[in-house]
Amino acid sequence: MKKNSEQYKKEVLEVIYKIAKDRALLHDFVRDILTPHEFENIAFRWQIVKRLAKGEHHQSIAADLHLGVSTVTRGSREMRKKKGGFQRTLKLLK
Repeated sequence: MKKNSEQYKKEVLEVIYKIAKDRALLHDFVRDILTPHEFENIAFRWQIVKRLAKGEHHQSIAADLHLGVSTVTRGSREMRKKKGGFQRTLKLLK
């Protein structure tokens, strides 16, 4: 792992926490810090999570989103964490 990686990730999260209430600023920050491809990947990962939460099958999600089944499977592994970020976020958004 790169030196200071954990510290840098914590710092980015702190910035996001501080600007989260200003939706326009958060939008601009995310668009500036991520490449269009990175932003697209995150958007698709969220779609995977939502579909898994609805009980859709891995192959169906992968085919519909034009992704590999392994990408969907990674999301599925994270969804198994009952107190993980995906589960808690989905519960909050209900």
